[in-house]
Parts: sequence; C-alpha cells; structure tokens
Amino acid sequence: MMKAIISFVAGVMLWGMAMSGMAQTERKFIREGNDFFEKQDFEKAEVEYRKASDKRAESFEAAFNMADALYKQKKYEEALSQFTALAKKETDKERLGEIYHNIGNTLLAMQKTDESIEAYKESLRNRPASEPTKYNLEFARQKQQQEQNKDQQNQDKNQDQDQNQDKEEQDQDKENQNQDQNQDQGKDQDKKDQQEQNKDQQNQDKKDQQGQQQEQPSKISKEDAERLLEALQNDEKKVQEKVQKQKVQEQKAKKMKIEKDW
Repeated sequence: MMKAIISFVAGVMLWGMAMSGMAQTERKFIREGNDFFEKQDFEKAEVEYRKASDKRAESFEAAFNMADALYKQKKYEEALSQFTALAKKETDKERLGEIYHNIGNTLLAMQKTDESIEAYKESLRNRPASEPTKYNLEFARQKQQQEQNKDQQNQDKNQDQDQNQDKEEQDQDKENQNQDQNQDQGKDQDKKDQQEQNKDQQNQDKKDQQGQQQEQPSKISKEDAERLLEALQNDEKKVQEKVQKQKVQEQKAKKMKIEKDW
C-alpha cells in the first residue's frame, strides 16, 4: 500500500495588501504566527493568528492559517468548522482548492473516510492539477477499500458466530427436548410402577380382609343365640333319650339271653 503524505497548505501569503497601519499590525501577528508554526509551537501560532483575525476579520490568510494550527493541535472539530466557514464565502478557485484539500485532510484524521474522498474531489474540481490532492484522494480510496474489507470480514465473522450460536441453541433445545422426553418416560414408568404397587396393595388388602372374615366368628343376635342353644339342648336331649333307650334294649336283650342259658 502506498504511504500517505498528507499535504497541508499553511503559513502561505496568498496575496499582497496595502501597508496601512492596521495591515501592518495584522501582518506582524501573521508573521509571528508563522514563526511559531515553523517551530511546531502550534498553540502559540493559533494565538497570533487569532490576533491577526481580530485586527482584520476578513483576512483569509489569518483564518486559513489559524485553521491549520487547530488541525496540528488535533482540534479537528474546530479546524473543520473554520475551513467550512471559509469555503462558504470564498469564490476564488485556487483558494477553494486549498480549503477543500485541508477539509479532506481533517475529515480523514477524524476517520470519516467517505466524506474526505468527496472533499478531495471538490478540491480537484477547483484545482485539477494538484498532485498532493490526487495523491491524498488515492490514499483515501485505498483506506476506504480496507475499511470495507474489514467490515465484510467482521460481518462474515459475526454471521459465522450467529450461525454457530444458532446451532448451539438448536443442539441445546434438542438436548432439552430429550431430557424432557426422558423425564416424561421416567414419570410414566413411575406412574405405572405406582399403579402396579397400588394394585398389589389392593389385592393384599383384599386377601387380608378375606382372611380376617374367615378367622373372625360370625356375629349373631341374642335371640339367634338362644334359639341355637335351645336347638342344641333339644338335640342333646334326643341323643340322651336315644342312648337311654338303647341301654334299656341292651339290658332286656341281655336278660333274655341269660334266661335262655338256664
């Protein structure tokens, strides 16, 4: 990739002026500002350019160089505002070319690559032969392409991450479904086992109840008990009478036998 050398037009005396008293004071501040600028003391240079601008508000050179000093201090918002204000009221194409060149540089420093490209194009519309501007435009285009490639890579990466996340979520959902299914099957088996256990318990209770009914004597009323006792006594009386009668018959038979033997 080409190395970018961003050109900045600063401290340039763009036109001559009458040497009036006010002009001499303005020129003095501009010269002092230029000296500080060359020494890279951009803060002091800004102060001197502001003094010059205060002396003569319409001074293009003071305003332009002050914007340069702001840029060098990385006060990009202030520099852009100053350059933009100059561009709105300037009609000279050479000056417009210089202004938009520096607007492009400022926007590029602010990471506004797309806007810087448009600024360089506008600069070339006013100064078509400017090699520094052509160079910076090409640099900005290459930077734009790099940013687009990076954005695409990030987009692809995010898409892959989203797909992986979706797959993980699907796998997790499937695993949860299997777990739920296994739990349902376990619940069904537990329910079935419980039903079998209840059935066995019911059968056992039924058997125990039947056994208890067999072991426990039947309960009868007092009247039934008295009738039963009376019937038993009658039966016993009949048996005794029958036994007694049988004994009498046996005695008679024995007596008759003895008589015969004699």
